[in-house]
Amino acid sequence: MVKLELDQVVVRRMKEDDIDTVKALIKEGGEGTENRLILHVLTRPLCLFVLAIISSVLRCVVHSFILALAIPVFLLIVFLKITMPRATGVLGTSRPCWDYVGSSLRGAGDDILENPYTRISGKTATTQKPKRRMKPKTTEEASAPSERIDPDREEAAGQVWLADCDGEIAGCVCRESEKRPGLRRICRVVVGSWYRREGLGRLLVQSLEHREREAGVCRLYAHVPFPSTLGEVFFRKLGYRPLGERTGEEGEEEDEEVKVERPERGFLGFPLTKVYFKDL
Repeated sequence: MVKLELDQVVVRRMKEDDIDTVKALIKEGGEGTENRLILHVLTRPLCLFVLAIISSVLRCVVHSFILALAIPVFLLIVFLKITMPRATGVLGTSRPCWDYVGSSLRGAGDDILENPYTRISGKTATTQKPKRRMKPKTTEEASAPSERIDPDREEAAGQVWLADCDGEIAGCVCRESEKRPGLRRICRVVVGSWYRREGLGRLLVQSLEHREREAGVCRLYAHVPFPSTLGEVFFRKLGYRPLGERTGEEGEEEDEEVKVERPERGFLGFPLTKVYFKDL
């Protein structure tokens, strides 16, 4: 555990040089999520009923009770591993995979979000040169020109914002592209294992909320992996509510939102994410 001074954290856009580090960070943050989702699907009553039927049929074929039980479960686990959406770890995005290159910032400067803790302390946070790289570039990679990104791809790719702590990337938040006016979606919030329980995740989300509020966004959605009690508590503390809690006129308005902002679903239609929202 590392003690952080939140007023010294810089929240900036991801650049191409940060992609490998961000991928490793998201992979670390998503460890166990896929297995929990598979266990959740396997223990649903409908899934157990389907497995029981298949096992009964196999019992007459393989003449082994243990094999008749094990084969369907094993095949289903393999199927779920292969078809589990968002294998890149950015669960909640509406695209098959996250475009890291398209969502990176190009140019020499930095795009930085306002840190709310800086206003309180009066200090100014500054970015520093990264201390380490997950994988050093070879001579060929260093000399190769960067991939050309057209404006349409950049607009559709979304954004990734990083928490820069003295040159170390300690966390990130992924925000999907601007498809609907006044509405935005947070797909993933990840904090490195050494920086957790220090308020860094809250800082990332609040800094992004402040930017979106200034841009005229009226509502933010957040997709939380299901089941994830920690993620649900985190967003509830930040003022987010599950989609489906409103009644009356709000409920009628929400019916239209559910058609667009639907949770990710997997095998037999079981939900893989929960949708939360916050009015800015």
